[in-house]
Amino acid sequence: MSATQFSPTSLENTIAMRSTAEANRKMVRIWLYFICLLVAAMVVVGGATRLTDSGLSITEWKPLLGAIPPLNEQDWIDAFAKYKTIPEFTHINPDMDLEGFKLIYWWEWSHRFLGRFVGIAFFIPMAFFWATGRLENWLKPRLVLLFVLGGLQGAIGWWMVKSGLVDRVDVSQYRLAIHLTLACMILLIAMWIARGLTPHTTAPDATGLQKQGGLLVLLVMVQIFLGGLVAGLDAGLAFNTWPRMDGAWIPNDLWIMKPLWVNLFENLKTVQFVHRVSAYLLFAFALFHLIMAVGRDVQRPHTARAALLFILILLQAVLGIITLLLQVPFNWAIIHQLGAIIVLGFAAAHWRGLKGAYPPAVEIRQAGE
Repeated sequence: MSATQFSPTSLENTIAMRSTAEANRKMVRIWLYFICLLVAAMVVVGGATRLTDSGLSITEWKPLLGAIPPLNEQDWIDAFAKYKTIPEFTHINPDMDLEGFKLIYWWEWSHRFLGRFVGIAFFIPMAFFWATGRLENWLKPRLVLLFVLGGLQGAIGWWMVKSGLVDRVDVSQYRLAIHLTLACMILLIAMWIARGLTPHTTAPDATGLQKQGGLLVLLVMVQIFLGGLVAGLDAGLAFNTWPRMDGAWIPNDLWIMKPLWVNLFENLKTVQFVHRVSAYLLFAFALFHLIMAVGRDVQRPHTARAALLFILILLQAVLGIITLLLQVPFNWAIIHQLGAIIVLGFAAAHWRGLKGAYPPAVEIRQAGE
């Protein structure tokens, strides 16, 4: 991003340069918004894979050749034979036949295939924009970071799956939560950059709401991580009452495991309770943020986004309660997970809106300024 001084005689060329830079930014941000949609789809398909207990159906990691599914009956028999060697089959699905295996296999294969597609959809356009000079220098390391995080996400995905292949009948809740949180971090960064490349109609907020916007994003990320722990432990299948939990506002036996910190990650009751409390905190802070935006009489688009974000968080809370009361049916659970992604994406866009757009690639200044 550069600020260059031009004489009136060169103003026309400068305007043309700025127009080209803005066109390049538009292409990049549309591409990044598309990446955000793909990552959101990845998270939803990943949630479906978890809900259908399909995540351990593919017992090996082949980054390239793994894109090819079984092509004939013998290939299916071989893949099923590998699945039969892991504890999930022997302890949970000993009666599963080949047709049943195919159902869970296709969920996991689709999840991995979509991950590969996201990588291609990111790398090829990035290489094109880079090679044709459409990327500003400050933007390049940010995009490289996103690409590296995408590769790391694939490795963490296998690290997660590997945890359920030997001594467990499911994956580690720690690794699942990390896998989910990193996916959301990738979406967050992509949204932040794309929104920053979008021309803003209002000036950055100067009333202190920027820090609140950042804290809201942090709270959403924490809530998503906690949701990953809940999913990994199947904690949503227990204590299916609200507003009380296990007959009390603060249930017993929250700290029965030793050391105490283990309860936060391995005690089903504690994990679900903390997820609930975190949701209340997020809801309360979103309401506080909206009140502050209205009370400080900030620019209308900032206030409107704060209001919409509060509504989205409210709806997400309602979805969570319904999903819990119904004992986590597939459709409601998927909608709840999608809702979390929508909340995160909008919270990131709102925070970026409060901070303002990136400075223009070319600033036009008349001689003498």
